[in-house]
Amino acid sequence: MTQERLHFGKEGEKAAIKFLKKQGYRIIEKNYRNKSGEIDIVAQHDQVLVFVEVKSRADAEYGEPLEAVTPRKQRKIGQVAKGFMIQHRVENRDCRFDVVGIKGDPDKPKTWEIELVQDAFRL
Repeated sequence: MTQERLHFGKEGEKAAIKFLKKQGYRIIEKNYRNKSGEIDIVAQHDQVLVFVEVKSRADAEYGEPLEAVTPRKQRKIGQVAKGFMIQHRVENRDCRFDVVGIKGDPDKPKTWEIELVQDAFRL
């Protein structure tokens, strides 16, 4: 992955956090990692624990941002989420998986289109 794409991804995550906060989400953790992988954002929305995947795309050449969360990626996110819940002893809490898609010119963040899909998938 090129440095430009990595930078765009990190800036996309920052934009997603700002967007989610405006929607009433309380950010618990960013870039949570365990042996199964990583989740971009762990948050709380109302009384629900939310695991958020962020996908940024400059254009649709490789598909829309939300299309990048394939069934395989969903299973991986689910494994990481399960580890988070065990580690933090919140196994019995309601949770869901949201996806934030960001599309636009990496050099013009003020023009980015941000789309939130709540409860984007179930496992």
